[in-house]
Amino acid sequence: MDVTLGLQSLLAVFLVAAVTPVIAAALPGPRIPQVVFFLIGGVIIGPHGLGVADTGSVKLVADGGLGFLFLLAGYELDPALLKQRPGRLAMAGWAVSVALSVGTVAGLAAAGFVADYVPVALALTTTALGTLLPILHDNGMLGGDFGRYVFAAGAVGELFPIVAIALFLTQGSHFTALLSVAAVGLLALALSAVPFMARSERLRTIIREGQNATGQVMLRWSVVLLFALLVIAARFGQDVVLGAMLAGMVLRGWTRRMGIDVRGLEEKFDAVGYGVFIPVFFVSSGMTLDIAGIAQNPLRLAVFFLLLLLIRGLPSLLIYRRVLPLRQRAEMTFITATAMPLLVALAEIGLRDGKMLPSNAAALVGAGVLSVLVFPAVATALAKAGGPGAGQAAELTPRARPPADSLLPWHR
Repeated sequence: MDVTLGLQSLLAVFLVAAVTPVIAAALPGPRIPQVVFFLIGGVIIGPHGLGVADTGSVKLVADGGLGFLFLLAGYELDPALLKQRPGRLAMAGWAVSVALSVGTVAGLAAAGFVADYVPVALALTTTALGTLLPILHDNGMLGGDFGRYVFAAGAVGELFPIVAIALFLTQGSHFTALLSVAAVGLLALALSAVPFMARSERLRTIIREGQNATGQVMLRWSVVLLFALLVIAARFGQDVVLGAMLAGMVLRGWTRRMGIDVRGLEEKFDAVGYGVFIPVFFVSSGMTLDIAGIAQNPLRLAVFFLLLLLIRGLPSLLIYRRVLPLRQRAEMTFITATAMPLLVALAEIGLRDGKMLPSNAAALVGAGVLSVLVFPAVATALAKAGGPGAGQAAELTPRARPPADSLLPWHR
């Protein structure tokens, strides 16, 4: 690889990442998640735009960004919530979405509209919880029971598709994939027991004392954990998103069992992940988007955008009919239909493995961008129409502070 080209590509990518928050803050009107600007910036500097950056030159850093994105998603996930009623309803809603998606995409495949059945079907069952949380928080929509249902639906909409990706988007047999998923899960479970085995008070003192010094002990071991599970997942033939999600879940257990400064560590995760690696992943993904292809066939984008609402969103009207009023069920419809990071990941995986048509990959990501622009705005408008304080109560958050968005700062 040409070193000069690699440095030039990284310069262009980081320039987009640096300029994005300034542009996002300066624009009037509703807040637009920064991920949208990252993708647009990637298109501009990529081979389909100005051609000043090469995707191959930034691939390794972009893969690290994908890993950090899903490590933080796994860290946000509270498994206990899935055992309660919000979790059970969320899983029921996702199952309905899967059934609808399988039937709909089968019809599209029969009509010759898609040839990449599995990745498209999975894409229509995802929810962008990380992107939604700051928007909903700023509009007071995470309070009381409604907030619990939102967290559960978002967690299921991220975790379950990731497991499905590991099972079905694999080069080997599905039985082998199931065994490898189980093996990776068992290894992650074993790693979660590390705090129990490392009960040395001296070791805990070293971690606490080195946490905010130049040693940055816990942050470095967190990165080791991430890449260890990425390597393990890859060795077992799984995609990195599974290893990254499990790493986040294991890390959540570590931080709560070792008596460390959770708030300070989370701020460092945000700084390293959202500040450096994750923007590279999204800008790099934008560099692969064929905007000309979307413009030549905008019907694909429109169809996928509508299907996200019908397949992932509309089941909420039925699933939550006994626990939420109609207005909040309508809000849930637009909240659950919002999809972004997983669509980008699925497009990347599908293109890499040759299981997704480039036109469908571009249209899916475009539909995801449009969903982030439209659906949360509709949901917040419905909440405001319900009057001040509607649905607000003691707020439930999975972390000690408001979590950082997939690239929208919590406070500007």
